[in-house]
Amino acid sequence: METPKIYQSLCAISKEIGAIGKDRKNMQQGFMFRGIDQVMNSLHPLLAEHGVIIVPEIIESHREERQTKSGGNLIYTVHTVKYHFTAMDGSEVCATVIGEGMDSADKSSNKAMAVAFKYACLQIFCIPTEEMAKDDPDGYAPDESRPTDEQLRDYIDHCDTLEDFRTLQQAWGSFIKTDQQLSAYANGRYAEIKRGGRP
Repeated sequence: METPKIYQSLCAISKEIGAIGKDRKNMQQGFMFRGIDQVMNSLHPLLAEHGVIIVPEIIESHREERQTKSGGNLIYTVHTVKYHFTAMDGSEVCATVIGEGMDSADKSSNKAMAVAFKYACLQIFCIPTEEMAKDDPDGYAPDESRPTDEQLRDYIDHCDTLEDFRTLQQAWGSFIKTDQQLSAYANGRYAEIKRGGRP
């Protein structure tokens, strides 16, 4: 019996992908980070070369409104997404992940999908990073009520307007201010937004 092509394709991609480090630089503070676009840019040519497509299927979705400390509304969305990694012969491997996103307008669902896709790819291809020790859950036990540093950086990175940034500060500002690196990164992102976006 011939081995389904999807297994061969995923193994080949995992072999060729290499590390995706935190190579993006905040020009104001010199802080290094990685985002969903780096994962997609690194994977796209390999997926095309090896004939693999990825199709998302939302299995469950939860959406609620939360009030910020200042009295504003914050839309919080949690998606359970099943990603179908399918090869040209129709064989597939599926990965089910959870993505969370928040926004003061209409982008919380998009952010939840972006987070889910990023971690599905990182985990199914076992993509190493430049900070494996820090990312290892056995090496860091965050407060249950506090997002991880990487989640906070993702939230900051998804701020596209000053309103987005104000919403983020209202929701997680107390955590960001107490971390020197996160605070420096947030200040740099705020400056970029005021200038009209990243260079």
